[in-house]
Amino acid sequence: MEDPSPLEQLRQKLALAVGEHAVFDGWTKKAVDSAAAQLGIDPVQARLAMPKTPAAMIDLYIQEVDRSLAAWFTPERLAGMKIREKIRSLVWRRLEIMGPAREAVRRALAILAMPQNVPLALRMSWRSADLMWRIAGDTSTDFNHYTKRMTLGAVYGSTLLAWLEDQSEGWSETAAFLDRRIDGVMKFEKMKAQWRGSSDRQLSLSRFFGRLRYPPR
Repeated sequence: MEDPSPLEQLRQKLALAVGEHAVFDGWTKKAVDSAAAQLGIDPVQARLAMPKTPAAMIDLYIQEVDRSLAAWFTPERLAGMKIREKIRSLVWRRLEIMGPAREAVRRALAILAMPQNVPLALRMSWRSADLMWRIAGDTSTDFNHYTKRMTLGAVYGSTLLAWLEDQSEGWSETAAFLDRRIDGVMKFEKMKAQWRGSSDRQLSLSRFFGRLRYPPR
């Protein structure tokens, strides 16, 4: 993997700080200027480095959340974790990274919900879900590759909304919500595996579809 260019390094340095200042300044040039002042970066260079539109700024912010997530979950941190623990830890760590910018994340969702930004929002959701599964060690390439990412995207999205409204200490309500969602997914995956593993069921299903196609005379 190639080292990031100086411009990319500057963007990475600014991205999370811009998100934190967007709590007060919105996803604007003012947030970029505030982040630059905080980090001791020339504001002119900062403005040149950062995207110009709010949606693009949000995209860069989420890319840096993803990068920080990948850097945090070293092989040593993941060692010994079961898949459920990995997914739960990945989603929770994302929330912790975004914690200082929580109100800015709320604004970001409103911006991404605008019709012109929906395609970008979908790409971002898929990218983040794909990254979390890859960190967790998933190497599937079949249909499961897509269903796993869609399912995790739904779990993360609903948990994100719960988190934005959570006023409990230590986000305990969000933690309980996340655990319930993951439990539901794990039960579904277990049922799916049992179904796939039963030759009798597969045979019955094949016969059922065969009868639909070739009804008895």
